[in-house]
Amino acid sequence: MLNMDQPLDQFVSELQAKLQELKIGVLRIEEIDEENGKIVLTVAEDADCSGLPVLGETVCNYDEGFISGILSCYSGKNYTAVEIDCWATGDRVCRFNAEIEENDQ
Repeated sequence: MLNMDQPLDQFVSELQAKLQELKIGVLRIEEIDEENGKIVLTVAEDADCSGLPVLGETVCNYDEGFISGILSCYSGKNYTAVEIDCWATGDRVCRFNAEIEENDQ
């Protein structure tokens, strides 16, 4: 579905288009530290939680796994993504920190 053999900016553009096409969400990269592999990103209009009532906890476990998996496949390193802001905690986008796992650096 995605070309994994392209520069990061082109890969992100292709991923953003694919997520919108499949109505999964609107991806935006807030920060990238290419040296450390740290990425902060948001997903708006998130298919699995946009519109939920405030529940007081993050609920985007699917997104954490999806983001971890796609970044791991692209980079060849094991990524972990953790949701830090969520629609269900009162935010209007879901925000994730993604980092290369320590044993893979």
